[in-house]
Amino acid sequence: MTALTQLSQAIHDAPRWHQAEQFQDGSEIRIEPQHDQALGAVVYGLDARKAQSGETIYRLKQALAEHLILIFKQQTLDDLQYLAFASYFGSIFRPGADIPVLASQDETGTPPDVVPVSNAVGKGDYTGHGELAAHADHQWTPLPSFGSLLYAIELPQDGGQTSWFNTIRAYEALDDATKQHLDQLQLITYNPFVRAKSNKGTNGYGSTPLYRFKDQPIVGHAYPHPLVRTHPESGRKGLWLNERSEVELVNYDDQAGSELIASLREHLLKPEFRYEHQWQQGDVVFWDNQVTLHSRRPFPAEQRRLLKRISLAGGRPF
Repeated sequence: MTALTQLSQAIHDAPRWHQAEQFQDGSEIRIEPQHDQALGAVVYGLDARKAQSGETIYRLKQALAEHLILIFKQQTLDDLQYLAFASYFGSIFRPGADIPVLASQDETGTPPDVVPVSNAVGKGDYTGHGELAAHADHQWTPLPSFGSLLYAIELPQDGGQTSWFNTIRAYEALDDATKQHLDQLQLITYNPFVRAKSNKGTNGYGSTPLYRFKDQPIVGHAYPHPLVRTHPESGRKGLWLNERSEVELVNYDDQAGSELIASLREHLLKPEFRYEHQWQQGDVVFWDNQVTLHSRRPFPAEQRRLLKRISLAGGRPF
């Protein structure tokens, strides 16, 4: 018999509905919005190892579209259980082998289904211990991921907090004339992993231009997406722009484009659009990647931090 992929094995091994002790009663699950924060809701009582009803998954999908991040507390999962739970919400993100992303493997050109996000040698030393600028995952790809889940396994004593930014609120705070102007624009976000390879071993960010002028070489493929993205379920609009990647407005004056992007980036990072998560072991945070950004505070290199990320496939932004 042909060996199963990791995802196929996860679903094969998932709890069966007829096993009553593994089918979770939805009345045990509470979703509490963070009304004092820019986004987010905390989910209590859900055991991601158990089979979930259609009503529960529908509730969670509605809550994600409304609150943009869901925080599941006190989870204890192996990789197959984690994958089985994530697959309730969509297909696993798998970019083409010609589009490098975090954790792309040398043999296949694609990342594993479960990506270790860690500074722990031997467990996926992909992101180190430094600060990570606010970004949306896979924004430079033709079909960026719809969302990601991040599971906290080992945490440092100091630092390492993750912040999320509500790009819907950021868009809605703009004046009407600015909104109308931005609604007509397309943005290219260039792949930082291609830039990092071209810089021969540098980390990419420090030497990456924030805006590509037309007299500068193009590094990697260009995939134009709307600068203002419409959420496919709620219809709300958000700014589709990150803090530091090399970008370019399509058919726009270089200097004016550079200034506009700089002002929008400053606007996006205002405290009123931000929620900072203080991680606890066993947290799983599930965020809508289409209308949020996320960043990370630095932490001491000698302190271990291990989280595991699963990203879900998305469609072409519109």
